[in-house]
Amino acid sequence: MDAGTTRSRNRRGQGELLRREIIDAALRMLNELGDDEALSLRAVAREVGIAATSVYIHFADRDELVFAALEQCTVDLLRDLEEAETSAGDDPVRRLRARLLFLGAWTRDYAGLYKVLHESTLNRRMHLVFKEELAVRAKAAVQACMDAGLAPADDAAAVALDLRAAVHGAVSIRINEPEAELPPLEAQIDRFLVRLVGVRIEHVF
Repeated sequence: MDAGTTRSRNRRGQGELLRREIIDAALRMLNELGDDEALSLRAVAREVGIAATSVYIHFADRDELVFAALEQCTVDLLRDLEEAETSAGDDPVRRLRARLLFLGAWTRDYAGLYKVLHESTLNRRMHLVFKEELAVRAKAAVQACMDAGLAPADDAAAVALDLRAAVHGAVSIRINEPEAELPPLEAQIDRFLVRLVGVRIEHVF
């Protein structure tokens, strides 16, 4: 649909469909902008092809829309991470590695969304509670390696936090300093697994 086209009114019961269309449009625009404060509800309305007043029926303000969009983004990301882990088989180290590699690929493809999700001022203005599940899953993936005897027994939460910090740093540099000379992300992730989680290097390959 052309962004300037006025769409017909949704039939009764289609309000949730319109809400999802608004969220999807916001996600596309946030990925392009890389800045939640640059997003306007009027621009989202134009993208969907509706009047700005129709957006306000579903979202009180920009922060509420961005929160809903990032929540949906995180739900989708968690689903895709689960699929990436499953495709790696039963080995917990390979599952953890597949998870991290997928995150790296995701941030490359959705750099703008990554910046809004993790680096925006929205993180200070609102509690993005849905992000907590990312930490829970990360801890579980590290704990599985320890339980299988493939990594030294340790505080899985602390190790997972160190690992997440390292991966976030690695992808953030690539997003914010695109001209920096860096090793392949895959090689960095393998080093993180060896040095931070304690898996044997031969198990990574």
